[in-house]
Amino acid sequence: MQLHWHRRDLRADDNRALAAAAEDGPVCPVFVFDDAVLDHASPPRVAFMLDALLSLRTRYWERGGDLLLARGDPREVLPAIADALDAERVVWNKDYSGLARERDAAVRRALDDADVERASYHDAILHEPGSITTNEGDHYSVYTYFWKKWRDRPKDDPFPAPDADALASPAPDDLPDVTLPSLPTLEDLGFEDPEASIPDADPAVARERLSEFCEGDIYRYEERRDYPADECTSRLSADLKWGTVGVREVYDATDEAKAFADGEAEIESVEEFQSQLAWREFYAHVLYFNPDVVTENFKTYERPIEWRADPEGLRAWKHGETGYPIVDAGMRQLREEGYVHNRVRMLVAAFLTKDLLVDWREGYDWFRQKLVDHDTANDNGGWQWAASTGTDAQPYFRVFNPMTQGERYDPDAEYIKRHVPELRDADAERIHEWTDLSDAERERIAPDYPAPIVDHAERRELAIETFESAREG
Repeated sequence: MQLHWHRRDLRADDNRALAAAAEDGPVCPVFVFDDAVLDHASPPRVAFMLDALLSLRTRYWERGGDLLLARGDPREVLPAIADALDAERVVWNKDYSGLARERDAAVRRALDDADVERASYHDAILHEPGSITTNEGDHYSVYTYFWKKWRDRPKDDPFPAPDADALASPAPDDLPDVTLPSLPTLEDLGFEDPEASIPDADPAVARERLSEFCEGDIYRYEERRDYPADECTSRLSADLKWGTVGVREVYDATDEAKAFADGEAEIESVEEFQSQLAWREFYAHVLYFNPDVVTENFKTYERPIEWRADPEGLRAWKHGETGYPIVDAGMRQLREEGYVHNRVRMLVAAFLTKDLLVDWREGYDWFRQKLVDHDTANDNGGWQWAASTGTDAQPYFRVFNPMTQGERYDPDAEYIKRHVPELRDADAERIHEWTDLSDAERERIAPDYPAPIVDHAERRELAIETFESAREG
């Protein structure tokens, strides 16, 4: 008997550790509700996780197995379950954040003390941290060089799901007290219902999303991915975060799509999507070698950046009431869906850190609370990119103009109107001129929508001055 400890790999298909355990079966899958991890969680993510666990447990039931559920410290829970079931080995897939690595090291020690074998496997990304390095053996801090090596490296094939006869379903009388009789609710875990609508977390649905994307939108991804109204995206970010779809399966599907591409333009479009997978891995590698980036700037300035304390501006940004339509649409999409389109993520992050000069950590924390797909490495990398504090970041002197960006990427204001109902009856042209209109014109066009809370041109200059001051010391 072996135990497979599920964490961010809530699937049976393309699961490296589970497949390895099944080769020496039988294997009993386990999920532990760890309060130390839940302390960093939020309602949208926990709701998605619970839905994914229900789907996964149903899948095991259908194949004659079960998913054991437990709550507590995995250092105590896993040895207790292993002892009760006479399990010889515990396996799991690696996670790469500093906190996850500390937890896993502690679990390894606890299993060693209990005389239980253990093994961990590389699974969450295609190339393990340390496998793509400079000629000097250092990890990359510039994405372009990382991407060139990443795209040329061989990729593993997806791993098969365990056969039904490799799955174990222990009798209830064999289970220790640490196990749970049923899946807990949000309330049981100390969370309220999420504000956002949560997408279906069933791995089968994730695979359908992947299939539909690779049969259609992937071929126009390069051309249309920056236009939020088009929704020309895979919508797999939450599935990749929680592992309801395997990254090898995703890459394999995109490679198959490339083989069926009609011409060079479609091939380049597929490769552009694959480059987004590489960005995800680039940030995972950065986090692995620089765990302090979760709370500290990656880039060093001579002096600390003089972030502003602006509680009213921060509140307006969180609630989508800045008077900058594309920014407000993005922040309202975040609250409604637990998701924000990638181009708009950059814009709202740039607005907070440059127009409002509010510390990126405030924005990162809000995203952590609201996003279903929050991933420490990816979100931290994105926020520090926008704030000009991260690796390979946006130069501090390039400040997005949110009005220009809105007009360029949402020319008909379709996305804006979808999320900002106060502007649904306004002409797109007026929406894109909102900051230039008089108070009287704004009152006539959309009386319930706010005036701009700051002047972008003035704040752009202030941001550049602030960063230059920090840079020059």
